[in-house]
Amino acid sequence: MRLIERAFYLNQLKNVMGTPDIKVITGVRRSGKSKLLESFMEYVRTHDPKANIIHINFNLQAYENLLEYHALHDYIESAYVQETGNYVFIDEVQMCSGFERAVNSLHASEKYDIYITGSNAFLLSSDLATLFTGRTFEIEVYPFSFAEFMQYFELTDPYTAFQRYIQEGGMSGSYLYKTQELKYNYIADVFNTLIVRDIRRKYRIRNMPLMERFCDFLIDNISNQVSTRSVAAALSSGQMKANDRTISTYLKYLCNAFAFYKVRRYDIQGKRYLASNDKYYLSDHSFKYAKLGTKNADYGRMMENIIAIELLRRGYELYAGVLYQKEIDFVAIRRSEKIYIQVSSSIDDPDTFKREVDPLLKIKDAYPKMILTRTRQEAYQYEGVQIVDAADWLLQGGK
Repeated sequence: MRLIERAFYLNQLKNVMGTPDIKVITGVRRSGKSKLLESFMEYVRTHDPKANIIHINFNLQAYENLLEYHALHDYIESAYVQETGNYVFIDEVQMCSGFERAVNSLHASEKYDIYITGSNAFLLSSDLATLFTGRTFEIEVYPFSFAEFMQYFELTDPYTAFQRYIQEGGMSGSYLYKTQELKYNYIADVFNTLIVRDIRRKYRIRNMPLMERFCDFLIDNISNQVSTRSVAAALSSGQMKANDRTISTYLKYLCNAFAFYKVRRYDIQGKRYLASNDKYYLSDHSFKYAKLGTKNADYGRMMENIIAIELLRRGYELYAGVLYQKEIDFVAIRRSEKIYIQVSSSIDDPDTFKREVDPLLKIKDAYPKMILTRTRQEAYQYEGVQIVDAADWLLQGGK
């Protein structure tokens, strides 16, 4: 498989190299965490030739004897070299029983620079402070961005490349397969493994048919408002019963495993968060095609999913805006910066353009407002609203 330098994430690791934090690389299954770790190890070897690198990859049978925390701890201690930098890299750390005890002990010794990856159902962002007594620095890795997709395939025309990216997505492991059907088979298998092996094993789910039906429902409704009560009613049929508490629990599990990302709704005029009907987006839009097919493809919703993940990748807090009962796709906030964004597959039709631009024009503050669509031309403005081609915007802000 061809490898590219994922500079966006690599730079984050470079910036914390040598700090006392436990560096934790998270992200959806098969998003490239292990390859990022390997790439960073090469950087360490180059810039610190005397470095002592201790690497354990629990995907390999060679490390099967370390699947208990005492053995892991003793192995790393025996590999320690004095008077040089000692770097510990542990891939799929959750496979080691009691791993947190070994990592905490190694960290407390103040002798190692520690980097770990793990399956996200077992290494949750919300659990890091509980698992590790030392300070953690989390780097969340997403599937390939559009910019990385173009870099990987060495594409030069962003507009034709974007149409291809909508179809193929960012799960780079699928790029090795020759046909679109084989690519989708790979992607579907990744998603099914995430649900069946990771989530089922972590939470001991008994009603897997309900979980699978709910996953399909949620995939088919990306960008739509989701009410747990209405979903439970829709999924209850015959012998299969669902309630809003179960659906709410399943939503939490799916977000914990980075299969979906929740976007809360925000009342722009009242400046308050709304308590119900959140929206959910897939960690990679290709999961939808792989699981449900492409027959009734809704490019607008797929574009919205792509934009949502890109905004999260760039470090924005993301909300779905509500103003005078009108919906604004995204309110993106990063420190003192705020952007209002509408996403549309096309605004060539005057009625569509009016529907997209009117809610933005009603917002009275001075923060930037934009419509991301497919114009295939340079950005322009309409009464202060920026009209930007989605492919061009995705290429802004780096890789």
